Amino acid sequence: MARPTAILASLAFATTGCVSTPHVAGSAPSPAPNVPWTPPASALRAARADTVVTTALPADLGQRIHQLTLADIIDYGLRNNTATRLAWANAQAAASAYGSERGSWLPTLDLDVNASRFQTAATQGRTAVRQSVLTPSLTLSYLLFDFGGRSGRIGTAQQQAVAAAFNHNAAIQDVVLQIEVGYFQYVQTRALLGAQRITLREAETNLEAAEERRRAGVATVADVLQARTAASQARLTLETTEGNLQTTRGALALALGLPANIPYDIDSTAAELPVAAIADSVDALIAAAVEGRPDLAAARAQAAAAASHVGEVRANLLPALNLSANAGRPYTSTIPNGSNTYTLSLGLNIPIFSGFSRQYDLKQAEWLAEAARAQADATRQRVVFDVFSAYYALQTATRRVLTAEDLLASAQQSSEVALGRYRAGVGTVLDLLAAQTALADARAQRVQSRLAWSVSLAQLTHDAGLLDVRGGSPLHLVPVPADTNMAPSR
Repeated sequence: MARPTAILASLAFATTGCVSTPHVAGSAPSPAPNVPWTPPASALRAARADTVVTTALPADLGQRIHQLTLADIIDYGLRNNTATRLAWANAQAAASAYGSERGSWLPTLDLDVNASRFQTAATQGRTAVRQSVLTPSLTLSYLLFDFGGRSGRIGTAQQQAVAAAFNHNAAIQDVVLQIEVGYFQYVQTRALLGAQRITLREAETNLEAAEERRRAGVATVADVLQARTAASQARLTLETTEGNLQTTRGALALALGLPANIPYDIDSTAAELPVAAIADSVDALIAAAVEGRPDLAAARAQAAAAASHVGEVRANLLPALNLSANAGRPYTSTIPNGSNTYTLSLGLNIPIFSGFSRQYDLKQAEWLAEAARAQADATRQRVVFDVFSAYYALQTATRRVLTAEDLLASAQQSSEVALGRYRAGVGTVLDLLAAQTALADARAQRVQSRLAWSVSLAQLTHDAGLLDVRGGSPLHLVPVPADTNMAPSR
């Protein structure tokens, strides 16, 4: 008796919590709040495997690695971006869920096969019996009527599948916009870098002119120092922009679903479109967005799904009629011929009382349906505002491009005049530096205004729900002369 008593005592001791809980290898947490957790070797191996980065583009783009067009990068981004993959997987799952719910319109058939073998012992004059039994059976179950519960479940799944499909369309447009914005930012940063190289060369030319005038005795050392400061400032700005160029290049790679360090380059001709004014009216674009924006359509589908769910929950308060049937035939090794068995039943389920939980479930479903309708209305209002805001942002960006062109032309002339006056000895170095600073700012304003116009055009096309999978814009644009006063269109 000593051994069982000891076992019982140790079990009782363990169940009282006096023994430390064992941990599975690799799952033990840190022993103290101030001690870092040491990951197991398996986690470290997985982390090292995940850091292996492929540094080559796919074979279909390998020949155009240094001249990727906007269509190339949008096409590759849509196939490789994690947002589109996630939305597509969710849409596929929702479609499968809808197909599963549609199966409730049909009966359910199940085939069961049970096999057993047993042997009895010979006792009290009875001989031992050895027998094998095989019992196949077929079961049928079918919901005949449930006052709309089945229809509500199917309708809910259908609308959720529609919403997921529209969310996939919205993800595609969002990714296209993200890629276009990254593309334009990279191209315009590269253009800004070129403009700042010109500014640096001009600053170095000014420094040489100041040093020559000082050697000729017609300028002071202060002129040289000011010119050298301006050249250093131009070089610092250039170096900053060189860093920004790599950042925008990495951001574009991220939008493509590629590692930021992958070697590639792009063709910037798509960013050299002539600036034009929008010819479509804001009301027409709002109407197009209300009709075609996929996120608004998804919100409407979610509201419809919530309304169908109300019917599903309401049916839980009402009776349901079910049909079930079972047929089988046992086969035994000791009986030559088995006998058929069958069962046919018709059941009526009548809910009587559940502590008012079904009534509260119905109230909850009704309020959730109202919340979904309110969400759809809020999405509609946001869509209208998005189009309205993007429309006038594009008009402002167009005017800014025209003004920036005028500013650059006047700044260029002013700089040339100031440089000629300084070399002729009738102008000061301060006048020259001020004019060239204004010219550098004008060059930057021109690049930034064109970037703002390109992004505003893509944003308006996206907000109107008209952005296609190649980044094209069906908006109607008309050339605008520099002296045209653009009035807002309605």
